[in-house]
Amino acid sequence: MPHARETAVYTHGHHESVLRSHTWRTAENSAAYLLGALKPHMRILDIGCGPGTVTADLAALVPGGHVTGLDREPGILERARAVAGERGLTNTDFVTGDVHALDFPDDTFCVVHAHQVLQHVGDPVAALREMRRVTRPGGYVAVRDADYAAMTWYPEPAGLDDWLDLYRRVARANGGEPDAGRRLKAWALEAGFTDVTATTGTWTYSTAEERAWWSGLWADRTVASAYAERAVAGGHARRAELGAVAAAWREWGAREDGWFAVLHGEILCRKDA
Repeated sequence: MPHARETAVYTHGHHESVLRSHTWRTAENSAAYLLGALKPHMRILDIGCGPGTVTADLAALVPGGHVTGLDREPGILERARAVAGERGLTNTDFVTGDVHALDFPDDTFCVVHAHQVLQHVGDPVAALREMRRVTRPGGYVAVRDADYAAMTWYPEPAGLDDWLDLYRRVARANGGEPDAGRRLKAWALEAGFTDVTATTGTWTYSTAEERAWWSGLWADRTVASAYAERAVAGGHARRAELGAVAAAWREWGAREDGWFAVLHGEILCRKDA
């Protein structure tokens, strides 16, 4: 049976405001649920590795093993290689690829990891089947995705409700599922896993520095990134509406009592030995 191919469009693109968020990510703040399962000798595939900060962290945790970072965009892999080089890591490599059709033999990796990936793919169940295929018996598939509808904040300017509604519409029009976090366990069971541990994790932004960073990157992303272009081109919003949403983000970020929480679903799936 031929493999499926990616049909979804990556909503965010790689604007500086997007990379500002992606390069903040670490194994500790984005893959803590996985770290207890790692052993120094493991071979890991990091799918959707982006600029490679999590990939590099994982490589440092498996000094006797190897980590392959995979992404659809060749350009972002140059950033990832640079991060690994700056850290003096010699147990990494980076390749382009499609999670629906991984170019690796069966049973290749001890761990296949994907952070914030399945929300952006056209067929997450097929993707999980591919991830399972290239995982060794007894190994793990580890997936973490945000759930946009479960995000919550205070205070509650109407403009942030507009942001959430707009983002979910644009993401779904691009073929993704922005509320992926709550669906991960169901997708894993449908993909054939029988040993699935489902947990949750959060990011919280509350200090003045955190609020400025989080609100600033979303304000910029809303008016200047590929997401903004797709929102306008798809007829989901006019430029003035995007500007109003960006202003609401900055208003929230300036509030001393501002608080924002991002809920993630997490699954650690052990492949039958």
